[in-house]
Amino acid sequence: MKHPATIKTITVTPLDIPLLTPFGIAGGAQAVARNLLVMLELADGTRGYGEAAPLPPFNGETQASALAALETVRPAIEGADARAWRPIAALLRERIPTAGSARCALETALLDALTKRANMPLSVFFGGAGHRLATDMTITTGSVAEAEEAAQAILAHGIQTIKVKIGAGDVALDLERLIAIRAVAPHAPLILDGNGGMASATTLELLAELATHQIVPVLLEQPVPGDDWAGMVRLAQAGNVPVAADESASSSANVLRIVREGAAQVINIKLMKAGVVEALDIAAIARAAGLRLMIGGMVESILAMTMSAHFAAGLGGFEFVDLDTPMFLAENPFTGGFQQTGDQLDLAHIAGGHGVLPLGY
Repeated sequence: MKHPATIKTITVTPLDIPLLTPFGIAGGAQAVARNLLVMLELADGTRGYGEAAPLPPFNGETQASALAALETVRPAIEGADARAWRPIAALLRERIPTAGSARCALETALLDALTKRANMPLSVFFGGAGHRLATDMTITTGSVAEAEEAAQAILAHGIQTIKVKIGAGDVALDLERLIAIRAVAPHAPLILDGNGGMASATTLELLAELATHQIVPVLLEQPVPGDDWAGMVRLAQAGNVPVAADESASSSANVLRIVREGAAQVINIKLMKAGVVEALDIAAIARAAGLRLMIGGMVESILAMTMSAHFAAGLGGFEFVDLDTPMFLAENPFTGGFQQTGDQLDLAHIAGGHGVLPLGY
């Protein structure tokens, strides 16, 4: 006789959500979030939901490649006992190692179903450290006027910390944009995110120019390409601004290398990069090494963003929180999720799982 927690079916459907404006990073812009919705149903009828949010400019993963990866592993997962969530995650790591968003979606749906059965919020499952976070909001690549307008809108939202995408190819423009943002938001902490689009020498030049305008960012996130280890080490050891690894921190093995080489002071954990379980491993390594923690994401709906909020709030100790992408989406095909007031994200009302359901459920 099957256990009630046996995985009966896994269903994957496209989840295409238009953005209010294109989301631009150093590698390109995205006008539509071409994601996937995973529904996992247990033998007792409990359903869990997960989202895959591949971002081609970030790491080349696409909606089609994530779908193909999920279809590859689906026969091996259906019929398994959902309570064996770590062995299932290990199988995913072995079978689809480069499909981070697919692994994240399936692991999210699995853990959502399990914790729903237990009437346990995922923030409690992850450790119960808390249920509230304060997020930043991002200014994507664009013109000086667009940066000024975005900074004004962020302050009007009641959000204190501003993250700015840089590194799209014109350092002089980046400098102008940052000066304009500082004029609009003179007291806002600034996080600069290069998404691997810069060279270390150019980055140091930009920081020096900013210093002449009394602009000192609180964090410099992945200015150089993910495989430019020498560049990351150079910037991390320059001491000007704390450096966060994002593209360089795509796996637990890479985070071990960051620790060994002193390539960053902060690790940006994104569940979409390698899945939920590997993110737990990454957090453990970072904490053991004394590195600071950041939680972020790709271009994700309220579903995936709420999962990341549970992860960070439950584990605790995340100094930097970048869970803003639902504010960039023109549509919300879900109900539930974190409740947002200004920059505050609150999970206290969620009784089980991540608390997000598709509309019409």
